[in-house]
Amino acid sequence: MWLIVGLGNPGEKYTQTRHNLGFACLNHLAKRHGLSFETKKAHARLAEGQIAGQRVALAKPFTYMNLSGQALVGLVQWYKIDPAQQLLVIYDDLDLPFGKLRLRPQGSAGTHNGMKSIVSLMGTQAFPRIRVGIGKPPPEWETVNYVLGRFTAAEAQALPSIYDNVADIVDLSLQEDFVSAMNRFNT
Repeated sequence: MWLIVGLGNPGEKYTQTRHNLGFACLNHLAKRHGLSFETKKAHARLAEGQIAGQRVALAKPFTYMNLSGQALVGLVQWYKIDPAQQLLVIYDDLDLPFGKLRLRPQGSAGTHNGMKSIVSLMGTQAFPRIRVGIGKPPPEWETVNYVLGRFTAAEAQALPSIYDNVADIVDLSLQEDFVSAMNRFNT
């Protein structure tokens, strides 16, 4: 069983924002594999099914970004998974250029408040993650306005390719393993 979590904020006003990139990647992955978000558990919307012969639960925490750990802890307990082996978190990252993907088997939360919540409440940094670059805000922008802002037209055109790459990473991680995905996509 794999728990694949995309981070974001619930509500229509956040749908197309940079901070909801994790939700958007999960929506694309679900669509690719014919899954739909019909279940609610532990303050999250879930799409359950199979990908690459593996049982999966795709989860979008509906606790708002800064409280993502509340949902994640509940889901990890519900599914009785080992986070180091069966959890994958997908989220936006200011510290990477737009569209750049970085896979890590573990690590700190960095500056991401959703990841800070997860690491703090789970009590571990040892779980795989896919960081999806959104780039830094222009100097005159406040960070919160940037991450809660919408993509530029050029960025929006690039999103389908980013979603495909993230879905390919998940597929490869489930078909082979996360290390294989890291070797292929961390170039």
